[in-house]
Amino acid sequence: MTGQGGGLAGRGLDPFGLPGWWSGLRRGGRQPDAALAGALADARDTPDGEARSTELERIAAHADATGDDRTALAARLALIEAYLLHGERWRLVEPLRRCLATAQRRPELLAGDQAELLRRHRRYAVEALLGSPRVGLDQARAMLDDLAARAVDDPAVLAELRCRIADHLGDEPTARRWYDRWSTAEPGPVGGCPDCAAARRAELLAGWGEHRTALAVLPDDSAGSAVDCTEQPERALAAGLLSWLRAGEPERAAEAHVRAYRRHRRERAAFPLLAAHLRWCALAGHPARGLDVLAEQLPRLDRPHDDLSAMEFAAAGALVCARAVQAGLGGRTLHRPAYGVRPAADLDVATLGATLLGVATALAGSFDARNGTGHQSGRIASWLAERPTAAPVPLPPDDDPDDVDEPGEEAPPPDDEPRPLSLAMVTAALDRRGDRYEVDDRGAVTGRWGEALIQFRRVGERGEILQARSVASRRLPADRLTEAYAFCNAWNHDRLLPKAYVHEQDGELVLAGHVATDLAHGVAPAQLAVLLDAAVQTGVAYADAVAALP
Repeated sequence: MTGQGGGLAGRGLDPFGLPGWWSGLRRGGRQPDAALAGALADARDTPDGEARSTELERIAAHADATGDDRTALAARLALIEAYLLHGERWRLVEPLRRCLATAQRRPELLAGDQAELLRRHRRYAVEALLGSPRVGLDQARAMLDDLAARAVDDPAVLAELRCRIADHLGDEPTARRWYDRWSTAEPGPVGGCPDCAAARRAELLAGWGEHRTALAVLPDDSAGSAVDCTEQPERALAAGLLSWLRAGEPERAAEAHVRAYRRHRRERAAFPLLAAHLRWCALAGHPARGLDVLAEQLPRLDRPHDDLSAMEFAAAGALVCARAVQAGLGGRTLHRPAYGVRPAADLDVATLGATLLGVATALAGSFDARNGTGHQSGRIASWLAERPTAAPVPLPPDDDPDDVDEPGEEAPPPDDEPRPLSLAMVTAALDRRGDRYEVDDRGAVTGRWGEALIQFRRVGERGEILQARSVASRRLPADRLTEAYAFCNAWNHDRLLPKAYVHEQDGELVLAGHVATDLAHGVAPAQLAVLLDAAVQTGVAYADAVAALP
């Protein structure tokens, strides 16, 4: 090991305390204004939230006024990063437009693969149209036209975006024409995971009532062999839920729901998929299960992924409540926690259903007012008119079959009771998440999540310490050691987990991080699940940041 980035004081080796991509920006010409650079470093040190975004906007505006294009570009790139991190894609449009204008005027300011990064951001900005009525149609179309001019090597993503926009507006004939181009085009660099693209196509087809065709386009590995995408196979399983049900395969749908919801119940990014789970519960004859899911996920409606997912979640929740009342479950109450000025309340099923219906119809009306159509309101109305099509089938066990007790065995302790850390506990927790992994002969558990290779090990004299080591897929050339140190120092200064460091291997720099938790007094399975979730999420965030370096 050559050295660790976490051991240096202050903001690290970079003279302005900024990460590696900022160093790349500075190589293009004169140094940026030192005061503004310091202000930008201070802004990056502040906690995530609206105050940080406001400060980054102020710095970018001041840099514009003084002609400091480098600082303006860096501040807006940081602003875009913050918006993406917090699921606020609708706010990307303006800072991205300014970044593109600066890059067109001063292309030498872009370092490494930042041009490709901006192209990906263009796609996210266009998709923001679908997620929020706060993005104008003309804005999104202009961004799409610009993407088309710069992504001629990626016809699939252009056809996909045009297809999805037409479908969102209710123009099915146009959407179908673009769908044909999308489904036959070779995937390009901006399109992302092919299996996730197939899931999006299946969702479109299901919305058009073509359930058999939707199932045919789902990836063959939806049963569990996909390894390259952190969202699969659960993303594909959720996409097929209603189509399996409508196509007369209720057992397959039940299996897919139970397996996918094990993971989607706890992941923030999976909020847009919860509507499919709720609709399945309502239409598959499991309203009690639907109320359980709704009660568990209701707090997430206050901080949704975007307006579209909030609308769909609320509509699906209203459908669950309606079916539950019909099934005689109207006397049940569900707790809705306080949020903002709204007090906490225990609502009966009918009242909650009416509340959720109001949320869904209001959001649908906002989309339709922006779009100049009534399509979203009509779509929500059609959801609420749906009825179960078959007798309910039993749900498969919600736990891994290996956890079922054999006759005569002593029942395991409850999930809230601490017990010594064991390999079986780690693998059981990952199984419940739906993750894939390998266990070597030393008991190390290794899996891949996106750009991160993460290994869990038990260390210490009694194996009482849980160690999670994350290694970024991307490696840097050895001559970028100073930049790698600066990146690790900035990461360790701004974030608690994982502890970042760099070492040299075979002439390349490996950027890794680790988290160690002393569990000498034992750990409850529920607590261990939280620890593993945190290790995976922070490890993936770290690897993604390494991948975004110039």
